[in-house]
Amino acid sequence: QVQLKESGGGLVQTGGSLKLSCAASGSGSIFSLNTMGWYRQAPGKQRELVAVIVTGGDTTYADSVKGRFAISREYGKNMVHLQMNSLKLEDTAVYYCNADYSTRSGDLTTWGQGTQVTVSS
Repeated sequence: QVQLKESGGGLVQTGGSLKLSCAASGSGSIFSLNTMGWYRQAPGKQRELVAVIVTGGDTTYADSVKGRFAISREYGKNMVHLQMNSLKLEDTAVYYCNADYSTRSGDLTTWGQGTQVTVSS
């Protein structure tokens, strides 16, 4: 099984920056971490994709964060980061790390517990 631990959330003013990090750790027959990414869920809304990065390094971003957020990955440390710049009020949400990984039993997905990001005016 793979466990994800997020860090880096907090309170920031509009226009500010935050960097989220997610560390993956695991046990058992884990062959590889595949796609890793960040999702967010604001109060009263559904969870939505923010950014993902596949093993080869290709990235996908939600239109609402393009040009402001950057996802990156440290393969040797099994970590994924999300640099968030020019933050807006509407970026306020709980941010969740997600990872797809392969095991002897097949492909699985896992989520972190979430980290709160609050943008204030």
